[in-house]
Amino acid sequence: MSAAGAPPAGDGGPERGPVRPSGLLDVLGVASVVLDAEGRVVLWSPQAEELFGYTVHEALGQYAARIMVHEKHLDMVVDLFADVMRTGQSWAGAFPIRRKDGGTRLVEFRNMRLLDDQGEVYALGLAVDQSTVRRLEQDVALSTRIVAQSPIGLAVLDTRLRYVSVNPALEQINGIPAAKHLGRTVREVLPQLDIDVLENAARQVLDTGQPVIDRSAVGRTPADPDEDHAWTVSLYRLENALGTVLGVALSVVDVTEQYRAGVEAEAARRRLAVIADASARIGTTLDLDRTARELAEVAVPELADVAAVDLLDAVVRGRRSTLGPGEPAVIRALAVQGDRAPDALRAADPPGGMARYAPDRLVTECVRTARPVMVPVVEDADLPRIARSPEAAELLRRAGVHSYLAVPLIARGEVLGALDLKRCGNPLPFGDDDLLLARELASRAAVQIDNARWYQNARATALTLQRSLLPSLPPRTGGLELASRYQPAGATSEVGGDWFDVIPLAGERTALVVGDVMGSGIPAAATMGRLRTATNTLASLNLEPAALLEHLDRISGDLDQAIATCVYAVHDPARRRCLIANAGHLPPVRVRDGSAPELLDLPTGVPLGVGGVSFSTTVVGLEPGDRLVFYTDGLVETRRHPLDERLDRLLTLLDCPDLPLEEVCDLLLRTLHEPDNFDDVALLIARATTPD
Repeated sequence: MSAAGAPPAGDGGPERGPVRPSGLLDVLGVASVVLDAEGRVVLWSPQAEELFGYTVHEALGQYAARIMVHEKHLDMVVDLFADVMRTGQSWAGAFPIRRKDGGTRLVEFRNMRLLDDQGEVYALGLAVDQSTVRRLEQDVALSTRIVAQSPIGLAVLDTRLRYVSVNPALEQINGIPAAKHLGRTVREVLPQLDIDVLENAARQVLDTGQPVIDRSAVGRTPADPDEDHAWTVSLYRLENALGTVLGVALSVVDVTEQYRAGVEAEAARRRLAVIADASARIGTTLDLDRTARELAEVAVPELADVAAVDLLDAVVRGRRSTLGPGEPAVIRALAVQGDRAPDALRAADPPGGMARYAPDRLVTECVRTARPVMVPVVEDADLPRIARSPEAAELLRRAGVHSYLAVPLIARGEVLGALDLKRCGNPLPFGDDDLLLARELASRAAVQIDNARWYQNARATALTLQRSLLPSLPPRTGGLELASRYQPAGATSEVGGDWFDVIPLAGERTALVVGDVMGSGIPAAATMGRLRTATNTLASLNLEPAALLEHLDRISGDLDQAIATCVYAVHDPARRRCLIANAGHLPPVRVRDGSAPELLDLPTGVPLGVGGVSFSTTVVGLEPGDRLVFYTDGLVETRRHPLDERLDRLLTLLDCPDLPLEEVCDLLLRTLHEPDNFDDVALLIARATTPD
């Protein structure tokens, strides 16, 4: 390694200009002495003063042997001097010297004959304290051994950041012989690495002298061009004894194993985070489409660039599905999610659509075998087995889909469908860790999807039952113009037991009924149907409203402890009045021209099924043009607002006497019924008409 001084020539030629001392001679303290042919001192260096203890004035003209050599070595030294002067051959050796102060010191000597231009002969003697030489030799030997045998990559860069020396370990790390490093920069030797950060750090070390310790670097070298490796790089400024900057020492430690362990730990943490996220986000409702969409949203972009949740059509319809080896899979797409992959999204089946996948398709294989199907590296020949059609395969090719994974959705031993995953933006192929995460997500989501599927089927059954039990009203009957609505509860709840009815009676009279069975689902709908049938039967007996409710109360007590609220009214157009009895229900609203809408002041009564309490009948006037509005609590009750506030809002909305009844129904439902309401709504509006 050469000493650093003025910047090297750009072509690698010799140094130009004045060069500062390297400091090595100063470290050694080399003493220079010139003797004439008789052995007298004619030149005496300052280092000789320090080594022997004699000043220049004391030494000049003296016989060197007498002031430099111990008495017992005097004859030997004289003979050696004479031999050098006679033969011209140099001599080197070590022997003790005598200092002026009487002490002795072991000194390394180098003697050689000199000849000037006049033909005069002189002797040059170079002397160094042997302990200094031995210490330097040991340091050099130790450094050489450490550098050569160290498992750490070591190198020295000059002030232009060109390699000056490279140890065997760094040769192995870089995969390049040491000779091909020398004279070249790191950027020239390893162009595939991001060198900017390293070069900036090296220049900072040269400028400030502050070392850079354990700077991380990741990349690939010719030693292993197909895999990323990780290193920690440390940089130290090199200076000689005089403080002249020689360059930068660089140490490189391969920490690939630790890096990969860290990457795996981070991947495990990410998987746990995704699973935790899935637990919190998937299955927030019992809506099948929303549950599938939640699964797709969790999978993108953490696991895939495009995710599709597909169910077998038979499963969606509530039937068990098994596929034979040659059968196609009829798939219903429930959700598709993508991250910056428009072509791949267009290739996917749109949510709600159905597609028939041939027996050789990978998703068909997945649901038929109940096993994951993974294609880590997708070739063009694989795309037709992934896509539903040649056009979709072309879209996937344009999107750059390079890795594919399909995982079955299995719940309670039944294959429901598949979670279909593709990567196009993420450059990494699917691996075993991704498969593990996908299976965990699919396993958790499948149970939620199955719950939503069964709930949806049960809810559809209950809703069908309930709608079949509700009347189909004529727009006019017995002096009344009628409008009605039934609104099921939000998707997060089951069908309720709300109902309404309009029953023609003798004498042009009409019975108006609105009720609400406590509970939900098929039991509530069935109870509602039985109470409605009982109400129709009792109404035909022309009972007073209070008496009819008392009979219904006894009937409710026999219906598996059913509890229900109900308002029963009988409109008599001839007397322009209504007889009304209430069993724990919200009061109807009467709307009259020229007056503000009002809640009827009725005895509340107790719900049907409580038993032991009588009901009372109230007479309410109803002139032509007047309207009565019957409703269930699902229209006005919420968890966030007081009931009085909501009833006031109802009265305000009803203050529109000229609005058609159908539009009033729509207005009330649109304004008052909230989408996330957990209760259904029955609404009945009757407007008294002028008798024909």
